Amino acid sequence: QVHLVESGGGLVQAGGSVRLSCVVSGRTFSRYAMGWFRQAPGKVREFVATISLSSSTYYADSVKDRFTISRDNAKNTVYLQMNSLKPEDTAVYYCAGTGRYGGGSALRRMESYDDWGQGTQVTVSS
Repeated sequence: QVHLVESGGGLVQAGGSVRLSCVVSGRTFSRYAMGWFRQAPGKVREFVATISLSSSTYYADSVKDRFTISRDNAKNTVYLQMNSLKPEDTAVYYCAGTGRYGGGSALRRMESYDDWGQGTQVTVSS
């Protein structure tokens, strides 16, 4: 059984930084492409960042140059380093994994992912 467990969320002031972690169990992590998505109150879930099996990364325009996704295959963990946070970054952040796609534009779509974490809240105060 696959489990994805996020951690690291919380309350932070605008301009601050937070690092989210997502630990994966039940899968061969090195064969698992990963993504981060977020959902703000009253809004649909949206793509944030993705990292392929070869560690190629892609970001939503709204977070480019502020957020960094990375993976540590030895620890079965994917990270999302979030800097220069803005109030509009407030959302529940979800990590997701897929064994069906190794890379490419498919990783920007929610339907490409097989497994999801429970989410972690990030609140950015102004």
